[in-house]
Order: sequence, then structure tokens, then C-alpha cells
Amino acid sequence: MDVDARPLLDVKENPNIAPFRPGDTVRVHFRLREGDRERVQILEGVVIRKRGGALNSTFTIRKISHGVGVELIFPLYSPLLEKVEVVRQGMVRRGRLYYLRNRIGRAARVKERRPTGKTPSQG
Repeated sequence: MDVDARPLLDVKENPNIAPFRPGDTVRVHFRLREGDRERVQILEGVVIRKRGGALNSTFTIRKISHGVGVELIFPLYSPLLEKVEVVRQGMVRRGRLYYLRNRIGRAARVKERRPTGKTPSQG
């Protein structure tokens, strides 16, 4: 018995989060607390997974930092998530891009999805 908790909890979708899919390169603005001060950290990486459809949905981004692969998991409805902007749209054929973990350098790139030039009414 699945119950949608959205009406019970006062959760609003963040208007600063652009719609994105796995394979897209996104820039995540995340509010971070260090001691007694707060700052916004910007992380850029490829979305390798989006999971869940309800309140506990998360997405994982992967970036290379100083030659080491780093994966970060962000809750989609977190109040600490300031903004998510799409830098590039990737063209992939699956929903989980775990195969990128085994690739290095140019082999780890994702092709860019180009707009077709068609409007939605043209089909």
C-alpha cells in the first residue's frame, strides 16, 4: 500500500532546479555549513543515476577531482539544495550509467544531445 506523503508534509518543489536526466552534465549549488558559517559550494559533474519518484528521491553526480573519481548523492527535495542548472544534455540509452566508473579520460565522455530543430507540434 503506497501512500503519497506530499499532501501530508508541506513540501514544495524547488523552482531553481531545472529538469535533467541521466547523462546530463549539471552544476549543483549546495549550501554547506562549516562551523558557524554557511556558504554555497558549486559542484559540476555527470548525472549517473536518478532514483525514486517521491520525497526521498535522489540523484548521483560523478566528477573527476585531481584524477580521482568522486560520486556525490544529493536528495532532490533537500532545502540545502540551492540550485541545479544543466550545462550539457547527454545522449545516453540507459538510466543508470555505472559503466562510466570503469572508463578513464576521453572514454568517459558522454555524447551531447543536440536539439533536432523540430517543434513539438511537428512530431
